[in-house]
Amino acid sequence: MKTRRLGPQGPSVSAIGLGCMGMSDFYTTGIDEKESIATLHRALELGVTLFDTADVYGPHTNEELLGRALKGKREQIFLATKFGLVRNPDQPASRGADGRPEYVRQAVEGSLKRLGTDHIDLYYQHRVDPSVPIEETVGAMAELVRAGKVRYLGLSEASAETLERAHKVHPITALQSEYSLWTRDPEENGVLDTCRRLGIGFVPYSPLGRGFLTGALKSPDDFAEDDYRRFSPRFSGENFARNLQLVEKVGELAAERGVKPSQLALAWVLAQGEHLVPIPGTKQRKYLEENVAAVALELSPAELAEIDAIFPAGAAAGGRYSEEVMRLIQ
Repeated sequence: MKTRRLGPQGPSVSAIGLGCMGMSDFYTTGIDEKESIATLHRALELGVTLFDTADVYGPHTNEELLGRALKGKREQIFLATKFGLVRNPDQPASRGADGRPEYVRQAVEGSLKRLGTDHIDLYYQHRVDPSVPIEETVGAMAELVRAGKVRYLGLSEASAETLERAHKVHPITALQSEYSLWTRDPEENGVLDTCRRLGIGFVPYSPLGRGFLTGALKSPDDFAEDDYRRFSPRFSGENFARNLQLVEKVGELAAERGVKPSQLALAWVLAQGEHLVPIPGTKQRKYLEENVAAVALELSPAELAEIDAIFPAGAAAGGRYSEEVMRLIQ
């Protein structure tokens, strides 16, 4: 497994990580804890070191799963989790953000217990709380570093301006945001440029467009009744049909190279900079192995240009989240 650094002075991790959310939440049909644990163990065998979770996944059950699966293997893992995205039990689709210092201190204790560890390698604020100055939240996070409970700090879906402000309080090691062929926002809003300039690693989540870029999804009917993609604008009606046409073109290019569409899509993300470490999610070993193989796929400048021509920035139809969820993204 190749490795990359999260920023020039940051920690070294596997060039591709594993997003663990789908093992416990949001894509619930087909969840198989035995297979999920086997997938986590297989990831370690393949040299994956970066494992990504959050307290909100489940909620809590994903951290508990990782705690059980990775017991006795802690030294092999760079463990990332998140706090600050809050769900209302009475309104499952509702989301809120909490960046209060007292909440930071409370949240980390729960994550440490569920993960069965005495420290978290990378602790992200999952969503920026607009009611709390970022300086206060990051200040509380920095206290966790000094206490030895956290090694490195990160933000998720924060703006370039917020990232600048946070970095002045305490070094930010990584910024996590959605980034893929069909979500190019970080190129346009200054986030990627700011990460490069400040020496901050960039961790793209959903680098396969929530599975759409794999080419396996052909109809909205492919989703289970409780799959949240049924309610996502990009997976609905005419948007689905338009986006499917784009993905089919990527699939044709992948076939010419003799690789999977997912591998081509991941190779494109990896080619955007050495400080990028994508975390495609899967709950099955066969897809994990396909994703990891993308690390060895080198794309020429001509191939990258061809992919950009097929799937340029802004080409995807529909918003990436509902309006309510988008309000939590800076």
